[in-house]
Amino acid sequence: MYRVMSARVMPSQVAAASKTVLVADDTAFVRDRFRVALQSSGHVVAAVSTGSELLFRARQKEPIDLVVLDLRLPQAQGVAIVRALRRIEGFRAPIVIFSGTIANAEEVRQLGALGVSGYVNEYSAVQHIVPALASHLFPDAENRRSSPRVALGVSVSYRVANLIAAAVSLNVSTGGLAVRTTSPLEKDTALKVRFRLPGVGKEIDAECSVTWTDPRSGMGLRFTKIVSEDQKALGEFVRTHFFSNRKA
Repeated sequence: MYRVMSARVMPSQVAAASKTVLVADDTAFVRDRFRVALQSSGHVVAAVSTGSELLFRARQKEPIDLVVLDLRLPQAQGVAIVRALRRIEGFRAPIVIFSGTIANAEEVRQLGALGVSGYVNEYSAVQHIVPALASHLFPDAENRRSSPRVALGVSVSYRVANLIAAAVSLNVSTGGLAVRTTSPLEKDTALKVRFRLPGVGKEIDAECSVTWTDPRSGMGLRFTKIVSEDQKALGEFVRTHFFSNRKA
């Protein structure tokens, strides 16, 4: 028999450091929601609405830890704005793209070649924003999921040894998922997860490793073992939903 994991099992003791994030989107609603979410977690946010403002801020000597970017900014369209950022001397901040501003799969390929770190849904609920960006705010060699992520809020059960607990997913990709929990496990903890994708008739089981953890937002899980049938279902789900909120 499994025991239900208590509310304080193996919490992370490491507080997240403050980061500086540059949010570029021409919609005030999006800029404000990301600003509120990030500032509430102790981060510093600069928000711009045009391509010229973005490039001006990026050329300053002030440190920027992450850029969250709309590819359809006034005065800047598509992959060209990422190329312009990469050409700025000394600018090395990781770039995350608002998924709804990507026009097609070819842009995803080009962005990958330019080293774009990942994608985020600009209409994610406020409480999902920081977990979605956590691995980009605190990058290391093993916590990256380079494949596109889609927002997903379903129940997830996870098991460590003979203990089980429940959480809610925040996003999913073919490489892993992020979950919201008030009791995140220590980094590198091995666990097993079970969850159900909407529209898929079976539960998905996978073995995972904790790749990032933040007591304010949850934890990130990287799949270490998953059967091919479940991997295929995840791939189809991500492909189907990745462009569902594309910006006109």
